[in-house]
Amino acid sequence: MPGFAKKRRWSARAAKAAAALLIMAALGACTNRTEPPPEVAAAPPPPPPIPPPIDLTGRWRLTAAGSGGCFMNFGHAPAAAQGTIAPEGGCPGNFFTSRKWTFEHGALIIRDHKSEALAELSFAGGRFEGHQTGGGALSLAR
Repeated sequence: MPGFAKKRRWSARAAKAAAALLIMAALGACTNRTEPPPEVAAAPPPPPPIPPPIDLTGRWRLTAAGSGGCFMNFGHAPAAAQGTIAPEGGCPGNFFTSRKWTFEHGALIIRDHKSEALAELSFAGGRFEGHQTGGGALSLAR
């Protein structure tokens, strides 16, 4: 029976060692655990842009004070806050470079082929009125 007692002591030692390893592993897992960073709530998406108060699609006459005028064809998707411009020719100043429009913060902005603002106009009385960038009065009417 000496072999049996030896095996029993070894089994008891092995069981104690295994238990100690399990406890150490569990404690190590607790102390090495890092908390995930708190979740940051995503900011709500910005509201969709507000389209102009009237449908801009079609032919408009741009008139500059003291410089004459020209016709421009406006295009866009329904309820869009931006679109295209195709000037017909003879436009005053740099308006022959008009290629797009945007409607921002209640104003119609006419932009050139480089997306630079040429004019800012507000809607009043069935027409748009405003000023060229750095200058004179403008009117845009059907």
